[in-house]
Amino acid sequence: MALNPEQHILDQGLLDAQLELWHNTFGYIKSMALKSALDLGVADAIHHHGGAATLTQIVATAKLHPSKISCLRRLMRVLAVSSVFGTKHSADAEAVYTLTPASRLLVGSANMVPVMNMLLHPILVSPFSDLGEWFQQELPDPDLFKLKHGNTFWEMADHDPSYNTLVNDGMVSDSRFLMDIAIRECGGVFQGIGSLVDVAGGHGGAAQAIAKAFPDVKCSVLDLEHVVAKAPSGTDVEYIAGDMFESVPPADAVFLKWIMHDWSDEDCIKILKNCKKAIPPKDAGGKVIIVDMVVGAGPQDLKHKETQLMFDLFIMFVNGVERDEQEWKKIIFEAGFTDYKITPVLGVRSIIEVYP
Repeated sequence: MALNPEQHILDQGLLDAQLELWHNTFGYIKSMALKSALDLGVADAIHHHGGAATLTQIVATAKLHPSKISCLRRLMRVLAVSSVFGTKHSADAEAVYTLTPASRLLVGSANMVPVMNMLLHPILVSPFSDLGEWFQQELPDPDLFKLKHGNTFWEMADHDPSYNTLVNDGMVSDSRFLMDIAIRECGGVFQGIGSLVDVAGGHGGAAQAIAKAFPDVKCSVLDLEHVVAKAPSGTDVEYIAGDMFESVPPADAVFLKWIMHDWSDEDCIKILKNCKKAIPPKDAGGKVIIVDMVVGAGPQDLKHKETQLMFDLFIMFVNGVERDEQEWKKIIFEAGFTDYKITPVLGVRSIIEVYP
C-alpha cells in the first residue's frame, strides 16, 4: 500500500500529540519514583558503596526485598533518565548506578531528605487529586488542603504532633541548605544589623545559620506557641511565642523565609505592616528581608521557569501564591514601604530587601 506523504505527516503529528499527553499524564510517576528512592534509602546505599553501585549492591544495603531486584532495575531506569541518578556499565556490562549532583543532596549530615519527604508526603500530594473540584468552588474557603482533609494545613500541624514534626524538620532542612548559599552569595544583606527576628521561623534553621555567620547579630525566632514549644535548646537563638498577624517583636531587621507565598495579598499586607512597626526607619538601618520566589526573576531556562510555575500551582493548596515583581511591588507599597531591591541569587528563589 502506497504511503500518502501528507497523511504520514498528519499521523506523526497525532502520535506526537499523544506522546505529549502521555508525558504529562505520567509526570507523577517521576515524583513517586523519587519518593520510593527516599523510602528505600537508595541514595544512601549508593553512597555506602563509594558513590557507584550495582543493583545487587543496592539491594544488599537498601530497605527492599531481594525478590524485587528486577523491579528495582525498572525504578532505577526512570530515576536515571530523570537525572536523579546516573548510570554506566561495568566491565561485565552490568549496570552501575551513580550519584548525580541532585542525589548527592540526599546523602550526608546536611541532606535535603526531610524537605523532600514533606513535599512528597501523601498528605500534601493527595489534595491535588481534587484540584478540578476545587476550581468549581468560590474562594477563599475551603482551600485545597482543607477540601481533602477537613482541616487546614495549619490546623493539622497544630493538632497532629507527627505531622508538625514532618513540617518543621522539612523547613529546617531547607533552611540549612539554602541559608549557607544565601550567606555566601549575598551576605552583605545581613551586615550592619544589630538584631534580627525570623518571623514564622519554625525551629530556627535560618536564624541559627545567620547567628553562626554573624555572631554580632542578636537573632530571635517568632512562631506559634506549639512550634516554639518543640524548638531546640542550647542555641544562640531566642524563641518567642506569638502571632505575626498580631505583632512582631522589635528588631533592626525582620526576616521572612518562605512565608509570604502562603498568604493572600491582604494577609501579606497585614504581616508587612506589623513588620514595619517593629523596625527602625531606613536611615537607621531598618529593613525587611524576604526569601521567596519572584516569578520571572533569576535564570531564564525552561527548567527554572517551569519549576516556578509548578510551585505557584502547588502553593494553591493553602490558597497561597508565588508573585511576580509587580505583584510584590503592590503589596510592599500598600503596606507603607517606600522601596525594595530584588536579588535573584537563590535558584528559583530570590532575596527581597524591603525598606520603610
